[in-house]
Amino acid sequence: MKKSSSCVLYEVNDSVATITLNRPHVKNAFNDELYSDLIRALRTAETDKNTVICIITGAGDYFSSGSDLNKFLAETFGSKSLVRVLTEALINFPKQLIAAVNGPAIGVGATMLGLVDVVYAADIATFNTPFTSVGATPELCSSFTFPKIMGYSKAYEMLYFGKKLSAYEAKTCGLVSDVFPIGNFQREVRTRAREFATLPRNTLLAAKKLCRDVERQTLLDVCRKELSVLAQRAGNQENRRAILKFFLAKM
Repeated sequence: MKKSSSCVLYEVNDSVATITLNRPHVKNAFNDELYSDLIRALRTAETDKNTVICIITGAGDYFSSGSDLNKFLAETFGSKSLVRVLTEALINFPKQLIAAVNGPAIGVGATMLGLVDVVYAADIATFNTPFTSVGATPELCSSFTFPKIMGYSKAYEMLYFGKKLSAYEAKTCGLVSDVFPIGNFQREVRTRAREFATLPRNTLLAAKKLCRDVERQTLLDVCRKELSVLAQRAGNQENRRAILKFFLAKM
């Protein structure tokens, strides 16, 4: 089965749903449309009885370059914020969710990895959260998940100071489960996912619920707190100056 929207490709084969972020011309940057389409695709995979395992990957050379900074300036981060809706969709997704990081994962492209079950990376992938350089603060529960996964020192080096990790560094600190050469990356991930999809599906669902329930409420609370802090930062003078400096440095 194949479905598509303007920003996301969705297909199911052998009980594995693959969601592809499909804005390669802007390095799969998240605008409102991509947020909305990804949320809808996750809900489709959640309710699809033919889907046991779900993969998220990116089209082109990037997994995702993060949120569109113009969106950040305009965002209010309230209860209907698409950032919040996506975070909650990832927290509450009941099936096993695999991220296939085919290239650089920046900002939200990196922080969302703390909410999936397994992360596989191509050897060319990098991981970067340059929040403070644009006057922003952590999101998608990364203020909780990254220290838990990587330890405080490495997590804070990323979240505070924008430390970029290679695929192998990310594997060493536990963010990534395994790394594969880019030439056979997607094939390797899909082979593993198909094997996982043959396991007893109700047992998989029960195991996911058991593991998630331990910290589900904590994650939801962290999400609300992070967005409250972001709401105070978005569009203020320091944030605007930082974004302008960021863009000028790119020129």
